Amino acid sequence: MSLHLSNVILHQLRKNDNDELMVNYRAQSLDNDTSTENLVAELHRVFNSKAGKGFGSFKSDSEFQHWLQELRKGERNFYDFSQVSAQRLKDELSKYPFADEGILVMAEYQSLATDYLFIALLPSNQSLKVTEGLDISATDYLDINKMDIAARIDLSSYETDKDSNRYLSYIKGRVGRKVADFFLDFLQADIGLDPKQQNQVLMQAVEDFVTDAKLEKDDAISYKKQVYDYCNDQIKSGEEVQIQELSGELPASETGSSFLDFTREHGYELEESFPGDRSTVRKLTKYVGAGGGLNISFDSLLMGERVFYDPETDTLTIKGTPPNLRDQLTRKNG
Repeated sequence: MSLHLSNVILHQLRKNDNDELMVNYRAQSLDNDTSTENLVAELHRVFNSKAGKGFGSFKSDSEFQHWLQELRKGERNFYDFSQVSAQRLKDELSKYPFADEGILVMAEYQSLATDYLFIALLPSNQSLKVTEGLDISATDYLDINKMDIAARIDLSSYETDKDSNRYLSYIKGRVGRKVADFFLDFLQADIGLDPKQQNQVLMQAVEDFVTDAKLEKDDAISYKKQVYDYCNDQIKSGEEVQIQELSGELPASETGSSFLDFTREHGYELEESFPGDRSTVRKLTKYVGAGGGLNISFDSLLMGERVFYDPETDTLTIKGTPPNLRDQLTRKNG
């Protein structure tokens, strides 16, 4: 990938004999060479691939934001910026029971004409290797694929649109660890764009458009599948759902109103673009549910044809079971 590296540094967060988290500062920034460029390129790639990211923006009184502005204006050098940031991160992380040791990496770089600041606490693990003399030795390595404490600031967006609610993105982390909470506290930022909520609003708008247009069942199914195919393609390619682009691919209603017109006229609070959520958009073409030992999924076009639901008795009737399921049922009950 095309990546221009400006600055990168590693500091270490480790626990002392009293189990207190400490920062072991590197003496200076790393050299910008092939190894460091490859490291940052891989961090950028893995971060992009992580699902379920959160978005936000700085609070007006954010101290971190002040340091960042000094860095960008040349009033504070990158090494000093990394030191005060590492100390602040350590202080915030120490408040939580999951105060991990690890390698703190901070990088300032440009990718595809966009400037970024990347911050992550990477787990450091050991593996065994065989030397030329056939001895066994241990070597430390950074487990980049398992990083779940990371944030990235789109500096280009931040500096051109400070009212944006999404120039800061972060990995939400493992369930129950409240990683997002402490990272937002560390950056002194507020939660901004909610991709899950945006996807849910989009799904509701599609349902309402189909109902308002009084589409026949087959036409409604086809319309929803077009929306699903577009969103799914965007997710697969790593691109965001663009509402205007999506609307341009969908047929207008009989009155000539486009999907974009419909969302604006009816007050759906949709951003111009946002990351697609696979589990949410899947519901356009499937009925999905799990609980109480059951896990059920079927294409929406089967409802009323082979699958029937009675809300009064809360009963789902399926006519014609899949062959492999039928075989299991026959053998178990034979």
